Amino acid sequence: MSQINESALTTPGVYINEIPSFPPSVAQVATAIPAFIGYTHSATDSNGNSLTNIPTKIYSLKDYELYFGTAENETGIAVAVTKTTDSTTHALTSLKAIATNSTPLKNNMYYSIRSFYDNGGGACYIVSVGAATPTLTSADETLLHNGLDAIEAYDEPTLIVFPEGQVMDSNTHYYDLITKAITQCANLQNRFTLVDVYDETVGHTTDTNMTNFRSGFSSNNPNYAAAYYPNLKTNYNYQYQDTGVHVTITTDGSAAAAVTLDTLKATDGATYSACLNAILQLSPTLPPTPAMAGIYAAVDGTRGVWKAPANVVVAGVYDLTDSVTEAEQGGMNIDANTGKSVNAIRAFSGKGILVWGARTLDGNSNDFRYVSVRRLYIMVETSVKKAAFQFVFEPNDGKTWMRIKAMIENYLTELWRQGALAGPKPEQAFYVKVGLGETMTMDDILNGKMIVEIGMAPVRPAEFIILRFSQIQQQA
Repeated sequence: MSQINESALTTPGVYINEIPSFPPSVAQVATAIPAFIGYTHSATDSNGNSLTNIPTKIYSLKDYELYFGTAENETGIAVAVTKTTDSTTHALTSLKAIATNSTPLKNNMYYSIRSFYDNGGGACYIVSVGAATPTLTSADETLLHNGLDAIEAYDEPTLIVFPEGQVMDSNTHYYDLITKAITQCANLQNRFTLVDVYDETVGHTTDTNMTNFRSGFSSNNPNYAAAYYPNLKTNYNYQYQDTGVHVTITTDGSAAAAVTLDTLKATDGATYSACLNAILQLSPTLPPTPAMAGIYAAVDGTRGVWKAPANVVVAGVYDLTDSVTEAEQGGMNIDANTGKSVNAIRAFSGKGILVWGARTLDGNSNDFRYVSVRRLYIMVETSVKKAAFQFVFEPNDGKTWMRIKAMIENYLTELWRQGALAGPKPEQAFYVKVGLGETMTMDDILNGKMIVEIGMAPVRPAEFIILRFSQIQQQA
C-alpha cells in the first residue's frame, strides 16, 4: 500500500499508513544450477516450437525426455553366439553370447542428465545446439560455442558442463571451448566451469594424461574451474533397436552369415534371450562432470556451498577407466610448474567410488585453491550484488550507508552461524566497511560512487589430516 500524504488530506475520515517493519535483506541465490550444453535427440517445446539454442530449465529426467527425447539408438552393437550340440542327437548342449559395441555413439547427453539426477541433481538448464550427430568435428565446435553464448544472458545458471566436449575430434577444439567458458565465468563472476580431462586413456598412463592436459590447456582465470579424472563406467543400459544389432551364430565351429537380432525373436527364442542378456552387460562410459554437477547440487543442498564436494560416493557407477594410485594423485593434486590441479575419482575397498579431490584448477593459489571457497565467494558476491540494486539512485549519505551495511552484516552473520565463515565471533569472521573517509573520498561521492568493502574468512576443507603419535613410558 502506498504511503498517504497527510498534508494533502481534504476529506474527513480514517486513513491507514502501513509502515515497513523489516530492514532490507539479502536473498541468497541458488548455487548449483548447471547448464548442460550439447546435442540432443530432439528439441521442441509443448507447442512444437524449436528449442535449439534456447536455454530451457528442467527439473527432472522426465522433463528432459519431454522436450529433448531420450538417447540415440546404438548402431555398433554386435553379438557373437557360440552353440554346441550333441554329435548324436544334435540337441543343444551349450549356448554362449558375448556382446560388443565397437563404435559407441559420441552423443551422451541423455545418459549424462541421468547421471546428474542419480547423483542428487535438481533444477538445471539444457542448451541444445542441434540434433545428435555421429561425429564431433571442428564444425560442431562452432555450434557448441553458440550454445555457450546463448547461456551468457541467463544469470541463474551457476555451473557450465559440456558432456560431449571430451569426445570432440581434437583436444585443441575442446580446450578452446573450455577456455571460453572459463572466461565467461570470470567476466560474469556468477558461475563455475566443470572440466573433463580430454579422453586420452587408451594407451596412456595417468601421468601422461595429466601432462597432455596441462600442456594443452591454459586459462587466465583458472580459479573459476575444476577438473576431474578419470571417466566413469556406468551401470546404465544402452538404448538400441533389434534391427540395428547384428548377430553371428557359430554352431559346432561353423559360423553362419550374420543376421539382425529381430529375426531371432520369432524363430529362436533361446538365442534371442541370450543375446538380450549379453547386451545388458554393455554400458556407456561417461565423463565425470555430469555426475559431479549432481554431487555439487546434493552437497550444497544438504551441507552448504562452503562444504567441499568431495569424499562423496559417485552413484550409478561400477568402475573407472583408470585406477589412480596415491602416488599418481599426488602429481594430479599439486603441480609446481603449472599449478593446474586435477581432482581424482578413486575406488576404495569397502567404501565404493569416491570423489577424492576438492581443488580448483588454480591449485597453487592461496586465495582460491579450493572449490568450496571459490563458489562461496561467487554465491556471496552475486547475492549481495542483487540485493544492492535497491540502493541504486538512493541518496549517497550516512543513512543509506548504514542501511546497506546492516543488510550485508545481517546476511554474513547468518552465514557465520551456519558454519560458512571461520572465527569464534562474527567480527573475526567478516567485516563490512562503507562511508566517507573509510571507503570513499568526496570525489567518489561527487561522481556518484558508493563503495562498499567486504572481507570474509571462509572455512577451508581439511585436505590433509595429520595424526601424530608418540610413545609414552610405562608408569610404575
